[in-house]
Amino acid sequence: MKWTQFYIPTIKEVPMGTEAVSHQLLLRAGLVQMLTSGVYSYLPLGLRVLRKIEAVINEEMNAIGARELLLPSLHPIELWKQTGRDETLKDVMIQFKDKKGRQMCLGPTHEEIITDLVKNYVQSYKQLPIVLYQIQTKFRDEMRPRFGIVRACEFIMKDAYSFDQDEQGLNKNYQLMYAAYQKIFARCGLKVVIVEADSGAMGGDVSHEYMIPADIGEDEVLCCDACDYAVGINKGQPEGVCPSCKNGKLVKRSAIEIGHIFQLGTKYSKALDVHFLDEKGQKKIVVMGCYGIGVSRLIATIIEKNNDKAGVIWPKEVAPFAVEILPVQVSDDNIMQQAEQLYVALKQQGVDVFMDDRDESPGKKFNDADLIGIPYRITIGKRMLAENKVEVKDRRSGEVFPVAVPDAITKLCEVMQ
Repeated sequence: MKWTQFYIPTIKEVPMGTEAVSHQLLLRAGLVQMLTSGVYSYLPLGLRVLRKIEAVINEEMNAIGARELLLPSLHPIELWKQTGRDETLKDVMIQFKDKKGRQMCLGPTHEEIITDLVKNYVQSYKQLPIVLYQIQTKFRDEMRPRFGIVRACEFIMKDAYSFDQDEQGLNKNYQLMYAAYQKIFARCGLKVVIVEADSGAMGGDVSHEYMIPADIGEDEVLCCDACDYAVGINKGQPEGVCPSCKNGKLVKRSAIEIGHIFQLGTKYSKALDVHFLDEKGQKKIVVMGCYGIGVSRLIATIIEKNNDKAGVIWPKEVAPFAVEILPVQVSDDNIMQQAEQLYVALKQQGVDVFMDDRDESPGKKFNDADLIGIPYRITIGKRMLAENKVEVKDRRSGEVFPVAVPDAITKLCEVMQ
């Protein structure tokens, strides 16, 4: 892909009214654009990041046997009344009547909908377990949207649901999902803190939150400064000596919740009458689990933890592109010829490559390159090309090294490993 064929409206100055670094960089790097408070458009560069994260999630969900589907956003309120959550979530639920007079809502979450769907399929123990997931837009009437896409009225979530015969089956799927979430967040370049949590309006007895310590976080955790031990504030653990390693101290940190998993038990299956016949022909109630990731919030969190004064520093797996080719003077035929050759060669190698072919000043192009944060950059200029060399830069380390043109592809592939 080439810059002149793309749409990346970068901004030099910090936008007014933005507090979080991630919010500022999302706007400045041309990843998103605000329509109104709490509602954002994902621009082409931001959408590429979103798709990269979704690909990671899909791979890890498929690896544990979860299957993707897509549920409707438009819900009849009657389903919500059966669980009582039309009242529990009434403060954030967006409700209205359609032209037929039916009371409807835009889905803030999908437990009721997925439970009703599975109810119409499961009759026998032979049809269990089932693990289904989706990546979809949710809607919540947030009174105070904050920090851009960290807390928004319209946001993207990955929500998965397990359906089992008994608690033993639920525990197995819960542990699979627990480990899969660790892999997902690690692949996104994040060091996650996992804490036991309250289930709140979701219900159930067991739940864990996946937290990222960050200054803009709206939750709090106690983290040991000497080991990986962490605990949620709600568990009553005092600050002080770490009970795990005995050497470190527990320190209160603000944190962003990026994932939450729940053992729901039978809360929803009882309310919606989801039963099956066991091996003895006896009627049993289905046992459920629920597993969520804030996908759009994850984008902001990645930026919050991966940036410097110049811009974003994308982890490799979720970067919009792997390599940027930057020809310094597009008016120079030799430079552009070499840039095109490298561009084609990298594409043939299967590298996700991007070229800044704009007729802009070198300073503007270098600043934008650091701002959008593609992991590796190949700079082609007159001086280096006169020596038959190009310059390769690692965005994260800042390391810059000259490479002979014939060796450029090989060297780049080596450093990308």
